[in-house]
Amino acid sequence: MAALGEEQMAEIAWGLKRSACCFLWVVRESERKKLPSNFVEESSKKSLLVTWSPQLVFLAHKSVVGCFMTHCGWNSTLEALSLGVPMVAMPEWTDQPTNAKCIADVWHVKENEKGIVTKEGMR
Repeated sequence: MAALGEEQMAEIAWGLKRSACCFLWVVRESERKKLPSNFVEESSKKSLLVTWSPQLVFLAHKSVVGCFMTHCGWNSTLEALSLGVPMVAMPEWTDQPTNAKCIADVWHVKENEKGIVTKEGMR
């Protein structure tokens, strides 16, 4: 239902390309025209762009070792949490900002000043 604007798609595209990470990006066919014109070719060595992917399957895959950039919809949030996949939150609307707040401030372990997760930090 929600769609990113062309400028936002370009910023995400170039941010992913500039990262040191390989990535899978699900971009609906109707949204591909918003990608920068040379992005697919320039990022092809470390990316896979698809129009659909079974989210639970890729989140559970052993090659997902980095993180999951998500809009923080309830299903995406629960699936990533249940599989222990770290998330980068990019909420857009409705329940997504609340879910992102919970991801960042509630549903994670807290480290002490030494960077150690203590029994108090696990909640």
